[in-house]
Amino acid sequence: MSDIKPVFLPERQRFALDDDGKKIGAAHYRDFDGSEGVERIFFHTTVDEEYGGQGLAGIMVKFALENTIASGARIVPVCPYVKAYVAKHTEYAKHLVEPEKHHLEILPRG
Repeated sequence: MSDIKPVFLPERQRFALDDDGKKIGAAHYRDFDGSEGVERIFFHTTVDEEYGGQGLAGIMVKFALENTIASGARIVPVCPYVKAYVAKHTEYAKHLVEPEKHHLEILPRG
């Protein structure tokens, strides 16, 4: 396995997996200005099929969630993978915001 590492790409509103310059996965998000500060809505997570089964999505999502918390934002899990991840890793519970209609309305369609 190459030197695969998670990276933050705020200009593209995503966290990604970088394999020597090639982006092989992404955790897409949108930020929402909530009543208590920024709420980061994670809505889609992917890893290229050829890299599947190596635990890379978990590495990327952990990096994304830790970065989000460190920035002072809260986590809105819409993506099924992120939902399952935070359900399994209960240490994130105090940083979660339940998805509501206003969160879903700002997400890209299609």
